[in-house]
Amino acid sequence: MSDSSEQSQTIQNSLRFIYEGTATATGPAFFQALVRATAHAMNVKWAFVSEFAGSHERVRTLAYWAGSAFKNNVEYQLDGTVCERVLQGEMSYYPCDVAPRFPREPALQELGVESYLATPITTQAGDVLGHLAVFDVKPMMFSDRELEVFKIFGARAGAELERSQAIAALQQSETRLATILDSAQDAVITLKEGQRIELFNKAAERIFRSPAEQVIGKPFDRFLSHQLRQVLSCYVDNNSSQGQKVWAPEGITALRADGEEFPIEVTISPLSVGKERLLTLILRDVNEREHAKQEIRRLQDVNLMLKEDLSREHRFMQIIGNSPAMRTVFDQIKVVAPTDASVLLIGDTGTGKELIASALHAASGRQDGLLVSVNCAALPSELIESELFGHEKGAFTGATEQRKGRFELADQGTLFLDEVGELTAQAQAKLLRVLQEQSFERVGGTRTLRVNVRVVAATNRDLAEMAAKGTFRSDLYYRLNVFPIMVPYLRDRKEDIPLLAHHFLERMARKLGKPLRGIEPAAVAQLESYSWPGNVRELQNVMERAAIVAQGELVSLSDMLFPQLATPAATASRDTSLAVVQKAHIIEVLEKSRWKIEGRDGAAAALGLKPSTLRYRMQKLGIKKTG
Repeated sequence: MSDSSEQSQTIQNSLRFIYEGTATATGPAFFQALVRATAHAMNVKWAFVSEFAGSHERVRTLAYWAGSAFKNNVEYQLDGTVCERVLQGEMSYYPCDVAPRFPREPALQELGVESYLATPITTQAGDVLGHLAVFDVKPMMFSDRELEVFKIFGARAGAELERSQAIAALQQSETRLATILDSAQDAVITLKEGQRIELFNKAAERIFRSPAEQVIGKPFDRFLSHQLRQVLSCYVDNNSSQGQKVWAPEGITALRADGEEFPIEVTISPLSVGKERLLTLILRDVNEREHAKQEIRRLQDVNLMLKEDLSREHRFMQIIGNSPAMRTVFDQIKVVAPTDASVLLIGDTGTGKELIASALHAASGRQDGLLVSVNCAALPSELIESELFGHEKGAFTGATEQRKGRFELADQGTLFLDEVGELTAQAQAKLLRVLQEQSFERVGGTRTLRVNVRVVAATNRDLAEMAAKGTFRSDLYYRLNVFPIMVPYLRDRKEDIPLLAHHFLERMARKLGKPLRGIEPAAVAQLESYSWPGNVRELQNVMERAAIVAQGELVSLSDMLFPQLATPAATASRDTSLAVVQKAHIIEVLEKSRWKIEGRDGAAAALGLKPSTLRYRMQKLGIKKTG
């Protein structure tokens, strides 16, 4: 036999070997069979097939044969490698001495690679997808016909890779479509011949209360009301050839799996897949839409209320106090908060009644609901009822839309009625009914609304006296006065004045960005000696002004800025009284620190002074340790 005949027989054997090795395989199994058969047919040690990895600068192997076993697939950068040229669309063949030609690819030297052959893998349109490569530790001498056969191996790999990528793209598209359908809020149902269900998305499962696996392939008949059956029949009869869609926006119902009839909107559209004619129904539960609108309106009302409450910064302050009077209040809060009893907070303006209402709500079982506040004194008498109970559109001039009142917003929560003594007689009557029956009507409305609200009221007036005079309903007073809490004047809790003053100063220091560390002892004495007719609110205002004008780390009080702290008695003997108070205070602090001046636990640190300043004042005031 001639050399030509022997070579032809070898090529035919190679082709048959490749075909038999890959005939029954697809996907990953095909590529493994291909590289193993190629290595054996061409009598080389290594063979692999690759595809681009995200860009044309990187590739990853799909199957990698290494003499006697498969290696793990690898991913690598093309720049400077022997594979770079072939992935630009040209066949690459180095019969020998390949490693020295590519010094930037040390793996060739490490493996002892002598020869390399690769062909690009392309689509039918000629786009490069990857490459098929073989290499060995010995020279590889191939004829032109053998190289052409190797190209055939590459073409076979390209066809399979293009098919695999098309299947992957189709699966990805189907997954994306399924995700879109399942994320839709409307039911999407596809019917095939005989109105059997072909598609039933997640929204359809929810709306019809039936899992898809229980209805796929079965007739849609079980979900058809009489009206919907007529619409479908009419559509099929009249649109068998036109291919038009129809929309039924109202007056149609459907049946859930449990037999409940409910209103719907539905669009019916034809769909052709090959020769098969399908119907697609896009269906919406009208009840769900109405519930969603109501929830949006409720959230808008709550948002409006929260925006109004954000302006009341003191609502978020902690109640500060350690005096006997405040400890009594705290004990009362702990006792009554877990109940639903109405609470009446009685105290002067500025004593912190709203903070106590907030504490009552936070310690109750309603803390997950809203604490809704309304200042009855701040509203015109004609608007109090609307604010509390809401109003219907057109109930009065300016009522351009329906609005929920504070009672509705506070449902399952707490309603705080500040200055409840300012309510009109008509509002008092409605409030009494709510407390008795937990029901009311909006202004201008006839529908009775029921709520579950705990009421905390506050007043700075004598409601008992008002009830005796007939200016406040006695029955309402007794309903509100189930558990009264007396909120003390600031002058009756002098022990708390330094605590509150330092608290307000710290807040203002942060707000102003000033390094304020404390209050001068003389200033503390002034604060404690003042009667505070404006209570805690007045103290807060004084400390805010003090922080604004402060020049150093310690705050002092100026008579010019705070004339209310300069009483006539104090003005008459200012130097003597302040010196006595200052001396007594320093001695008290020194005794507590066992006359230690310096250090973290020394008297100077406690007074907010430098040790040298304290020693100077002790000398000036004649303070000496005795005994």
